[in-house]
Amino acid sequence: MVKIGDIEVGEFPLLLAPMEDVSDPPFRALCKQHGADVMYTEFISSEGLIRDAAKSVQKLDIFEYERPVGIQIFGNEISSMREAAAITEEANPDIIDINYGCPVKNVACKGAGAGILQDIPKMVSMTSEIVKAVNKPVTVKTRLGWDENTKYIVEVAERLQDVGIKAISIHGRTRKQMYKGEADWSLISAVKNNPRMHIPVFGNGDVDSPEKALHMRNTYDVDGIMIGRASIGYPWVFNEIKHFFETGEKLPSPTIAERVEAARQHFEMALKWKGEQLGIKETRRHYTNYFKGIKDFKPYRMTLVTSDDVSEIRDTLDKIPLTFKDEMILI
Repeated sequence: MVKIGDIEVGEFPLLLAPMEDVSDPPFRALCKQHGADVMYTEFISSEGLIRDAAKSVQKLDIFEYERPVGIQIFGNEISSMREAAAITEEANPDIIDINYGCPVKNVACKGAGAGILQDIPKMVSMTSEIVKAVNKPVTVKTRLGWDENTKYIVEVAERLQDVGIKAISIHGRTRKQMYKGEADWSLISAVKNNPRMHIPVFGNGDVDSPEKALHMRNTYDVDGIMIGRASIGYPWVFNEIKHFFETGEKLPSPTIAERVEAARQHFEMALKWKGEQLGIKETRRHYTNYFKGIKDFKPYRMTLVTSDDVSEIRDTLDKIPLTFKDEMILI
């Protein structure tokens, strides 16, 4: 049984990656329903939490049904991160996660996210201060290094463990790679097989099918897999992987009716949680994947991703199962 601190997370847990504007409560609910073992929130700005910014504070919302759940924070100032961790702990997550992996320019180039990979001593100091500031288990999400010449992840993971983190998730690319090229899991495996490591090591990057998940599990000896982009609009990926692990067989793809039901549930929860305007806007990115591969679907997709009318979106979702049959799915 894999444990993050004292929290049991399964024999080989599948974790939902923290993704900005994606892994919010409506989406996390669907992923939990379809087999994800551990949830992580969108990343939350430490400065935003300290200033009590509405957008940051709203991201602290977590719900009992999604436990175990980790809230992820990011920032470039040690004092701010320590204070933000204390604020985060008051929201009562199971885990507090530190984002040392986000590669986007306006985060990394300010020394936060993957930017801190250019200053490993600061990374270790910040982690140590956060661990000391809270009682919840602290985990880290990071990358192999800043660039091809700074892949120090084996040493970095050991140092972070030494200051008290309870698990580490590693994306198998450098910051410079962003999301290009193939993820290199060999270095993730090197972290796991370091004889000094005793905390769980989770691999992340390019797992987009049950076959790929099985290959990563069997080849690289990780304790679990974190799934990000493959889950967007496709929460079924978690149960599909678990079923393949257990039986060696692939589950049938979700039917059109199941796709509509997931999209509808996501949309209605988004309206309830974020209000009409944001709920409509922030569900749009998921529709393409919910209905991927359906022949002649473009007019329906265009309505879903452009309409600002709740009734029109609901009516469109209602029409889809009446118009399309499962054999029209091309994948």
